[in-house]
Amino acid sequence: MEFKFVSSWLLLLVSFCSFFFGLHPVSAQCLNDQKSLLLALKNNLKFDSSLSTKLVGWNQNVDCCRWGGVSCDKAGHVTGLDISNESISGGIDGNSSTLFGLGSLQSLNLAYNSFNSAQLPSGFGKLTLLTYLNLSNANFQGQIPGDLSLMKRLVTLDLSSSPYYTLALENPDLKMLIQSLTGLRELHLDNVNITTHGYHWSGVISSSLPNLQVLSLKGCGLSGPLDSSLSNLKYLSVIILDENTFSSQIPESFANLQNLTVLSLQACNLSGSLPKKIFQVPTLKTIDLSSNGILKGPLPQFPENGSLQNLVLSYTEVGGTLPDSIGSLRMLSRIELRGCKFSGPLPRSLQNLTHLVYLDLSVNQFTGSLPSFQLSKNLVSINLYQNSLVGEIPSHWEGLNRLQFLNLGYNSLSGNLPESLLTLTSLEYLELPNNRLSGQISSITDVSSFQLRNLDLSGNKFQGPIPGFIFKLPGLSTLALSANKFTGSVDLDMFGKLEELYALDLSYNNLVVSVNANRSAFSSLSKLNTLNLASCKMQQLPDLQNQSRLMMLDLSDNQLSGEIPNSIWKVGNGYLRFLNLSHNMFSSLQKPYTFPFLLDVLDLHSNHLKGDIPIPPRRVYHLDYSSNNFGSSIPAEFGNVLTSTLFFSISNSKLVGVIPASIRNASSLRVLDLSKNALTGPIPLIGNLKVLESLDLSVNMLNGSIPEQLANLTSLSFLNLSYNHLSGKIPQGSLFQTFTELSFEGNKGLCGPPLKKNCE
Repeated sequence: MEFKFVSSWLLLLVSFCSFFFGLHPVSAQCLNDQKSLLLALKNNLKFDSSLSTKLVGWNQNVDCCRWGGVSCDKAGHVTGLDISNESISGGIDGNSSTLFGLGSLQSLNLAYNSFNSAQLPSGFGKLTLLTYLNLSNANFQGQIPGDLSLMKRLVTLDLSSSPYYTLALENPDLKMLIQSLTGLRELHLDNVNITTHGYHWSGVISSSLPNLQVLSLKGCGLSGPLDSSLSNLKYLSVIILDENTFSSQIPESFANLQNLTVLSLQACNLSGSLPKKIFQVPTLKTIDLSSNGILKGPLPQFPENGSLQNLVLSYTEVGGTLPDSIGSLRMLSRIELRGCKFSGPLPRSLQNLTHLVYLDLSVNQFTGSLPSFQLSKNLVSINLYQNSLVGEIPSHWEGLNRLQFLNLGYNSLSGNLPESLLTLTSLEYLELPNNRLSGQISSITDVSSFQLRNLDLSGNKFQGPIPGFIFKLPGLSTLALSANKFTGSVDLDMFGKLEELYALDLSYNNLVVSVNANRSAFSSLSKLNTLNLASCKMQQLPDLQNQSRLMMLDLSDNQLSGEIPNSIWKVGNGYLRFLNLSHNMFSSLQKPYTFPFLLDVLDLHSNHLKGDIPIPPRRVYHLDYSSNNFGSSIPAEFGNVLTSTLFFSISNSKLVGVIPASIRNASSLRVLDLSKNALTGPIPLIGNLKVLESLDLSVNMLNGSIPEQLANLTSLSFLNLSYNHLSGKIPQGSLFQTFTELSFEGNKGLCGPPLKKNCE
């Protein structure tokens, strides 16, 4: 009873003191000299006061031990200083900075500032009590000063930088820096240029840092082979060596690290096979071996109830089948196996992974049907793009309230689109292109809370009208419905309320798209970048003059006629990059006109254009004027504007006159097609067309001999000069033996191989 009474009394006293003095522990007041040093430091630093959260509060009238980022011991000495992410842009000098007068500092953090490529100052060696130093991503560069090696009490050292502000370890080198820092447990030198010979860096670390737990040397220019000496560090838990060039296998001895939790060797040019024993390490939580293009598998069987949380092997040749035992890794939250040549069915056991957040199995050869993900309530992203999956999309998606991204495109999935999938209000990206999905899409009444931004249903067999809810999605940015069987009439103004619309593709359906000249809701869409309305039975051009950001426009295969208005060249404020008006009934171009100077693709083929051939902009890459009625000659200087053009066709367009000599200046051409016209005169000298792969001058009235230069065009593989009036001997050369197609037929005056007619 007496013990209980005393305990109750003590509890009451503690409660009273806590109430009277407050809940915060009482510390000694900051010493004046410490405050002076900090204020002097602040005055010398250059920082943005509007972005600072700590330095702006350093006030002469406030105890400095209560300043943001400052910690003190009981005697009032500053022992901790954290002014990371304070928008500091300069002001630390090795000779004069008062920072190095804070001799009691045990922890210093200057990370995530912008010291504007300043040299890392000497002076840190004066802070001999430091156990924690973080200068990461502070935009220092140049040689790391040697006096850092004097901080022999360091436990954590982080000098990591971005690839754009490179620190270097040359003199002193790695060995000189760390050989006296024997107490280090964490060493972070990401993107520091470490000058070392071969693989000796690993021996230096393993012999100097016996207590090391975390090693991060991403992008340090290290070479291989990857040495096994690191496995001697018995406490080593985290190994991050991404983006170095080891050109070797992964040492099996890494599996002997009993505390290993993270192994990351991304993009290290690793070879050989996966060391299976590493996957058996019971503490392993993350393994990232991605972007090692020749690293092979197969994956081993996984242990029961393993600790693995992140499995990242994308862009390797691990391949094979995905073992069913992956379902026993109940803690898995991230699986990235993109582009790994996996095959076979998806394991049903995937549905047991209740902690799964991110799943990417895209660009493989998985077969069979989709598993259900209904138990994986934490899923945010599913990517199964470009596989060989079949069957229906599972019907139950209820409860996946965190799912934001779903891509099942380029498979062979069939059946209807489940309504439970459409009603996931968290979904932002729904990508289902190029499958065999069919039926009508369910109509949803209330979509005001939907987050859907990208909806891609192209290349399927969906039927019926476009669902009405699509026109009400508040944040819709991309809508791709092309190559389906949608029917009905659509007025473009129906999309006018989609203020975030960036790309719209309704091409190749059974839709009739109309334009209402009395309304301009669609023309007010200020963010539209891509508009594809091919084969939409349009009879009138939409009003696009206000589309200041439009860069891609496809109105091909419609019923448009008359003049191509000169206003179309002003679309996108002159920044139009792609224009396809082919397969219409346009007869001419309204004058005056000026092509957009950034136009990359101009396709006007299969119209009724007549008169002068339009001179394209100089940077156009793809130019197709074929199947028109120009009835004119090619302008003499035409080749001078094709210096960047890769593809040019004006076949079947009733051309007359000669091929201009300037065509030899179109030095970037890979395809040149002038066939099926009435061109006369000789074939011009085109020896400059060194990258030309296909040349078709057939069915014209060209005369004279075949230039010897043709036999020297080393890239040429297709040549058709048939049905002209050419004469003389066909040039001989080894080049002609490599052609996939070669035709000289219909030229009565030609002789020699490959024709049967011999030259006399």
